[in-house]
Amino acid sequence: MNPIYDQATIRPENSIGYLLNQARLELYYAVDRELSDLDVTSAQFGVMARLAYGMADSPGALCKALQYDPGAMTRMMDRLEAKGLIRRTRDRNGDRRAVHLELTEQGKQMFPVIQARVIGVLNRMLTGFSADEAKQFEGFLKRLIANA
Repeated sequence: MNPIYDQATIRPENSIGYLLNQARLELYYAVDRELSDLDVTSAQFGVMARLAYGMADSPGALCKALQYDPGAMTRMMDRLEAKGLIRRTRDRNGDRRAVHLELTEQGKQMFPVIQARVIGVLNRMLTGFSADEAKQFEGFLKRLIANA
């Protein structure tokens, strides 16, 4: 296989790494602007979404999924808990060290509102893409992730 990039020809503005990072930053900025009146950030939405979809239920699982260090995750959980959106509970099987996370009733009610706004941002960012192109793009990103 011939390499796609080499040191002689690579330009940051045309590399997949740079472009993915810029797209991620623009997505986060757009979501932050869209959610600002709800006092929720894109990072907080990421935590709530993983809890809502059952993709994580503990601080450790969230740290791994979001690549946060434990201290940053604790501060994130503190903010979400102070807003009444998540709750921390102790393990029901008696392991006092284990903490489980879940959306509160307020968090469950607010999540669809937040999610709808995030979907709006995604759809705006995909302006000019056909549905087939968006699915193809998803497939490219999944393949890129699998190759990592």
